[in-house]
Amino acid sequence: MGDRPQLAGKSQVDAGWWEELDAPSTDVVHDASGRVLGVISYAVRPSDGTGLLLWLHCREDQAIASALITHAVRELGDRMILGFEFASALTLGLEGLPVGHRPETRQALERAGFSGRNLWRYMRSPLPIAGLPHTASYTVSECEEPPGKQLEIRSDNGELMAEATIGRPVAGVGVLWWISVTPAHRGRGLGPTLMGSCLDLLAGLGASEVILFVDDDAPADDVERSRAAANLMYDRAGLVEVDRLWSFSRRP
Repeated sequence: MGDRPQLAGKSQVDAGWWEELDAPSTDVVHDASGRVLGVISYAVRPSDGTGLLLWLHCREDQAIASALITHAVRELGDRMILGFEFASALTLGLEGLPVGHRPETRQALERAGFSGRNLWRYMRSPLPIAGLPHTASYTVSECEEPPGKQLEIRSDNGELMAEATIGRPVAGVGVLWWISVTPAHRGRGLGPTLMGSCLDLLAGLGASEVILFVDDDAPADDVERSRAAANLMYDRAGLVEVDRLWSFSRRP
């Protein structure tokens, strides 16, 4: 099993962060019959000595979650520990713990002294979505991290107006990684138009649903980082918030 990416400590998403880690430890708790009850993976980042809880599965049994977290904390020792800080190979880029669907894991982390930080909206929709605008005036190129395709809309003189990245569908699920419209071209409907084209392309690649993550933690007065317009665009398109994604930290 050690050659599997999630056990070997490799991931196509956030690959650079994984490369900074020592080889992860992956430990299993099982019952007397050998049935697996839970698994946790953790590692140390040598550059700053930080420990990381990389992923944990426990069928949402809080006692199992607590036992696994306590074990990992003990093994990592007296150091700063971060939990669910970046995406693993077990996900399509889901960075953080979906706390609404993982309440027992969240409570076990908090009981072990971890503090949570609300970072992302996690949204989804079946495909296709009717009624979205589209454009044929874009170019497509391959990108490696995240693995997928880059779409660009440029003006007649070659100036970049808007861009987006989508992930290659896995088991019918495609990822809309991001959409960006340059400041000079905002307010012209390029965002919804490009999103409609992205979702058309995903459906053409075999996706029957799309997921996306919105980093929704910008301060209210930070205009540059604000995701208000993006959130409004996704809500109007009919995407539904599935959960909130949190990361966690525990001081020595």
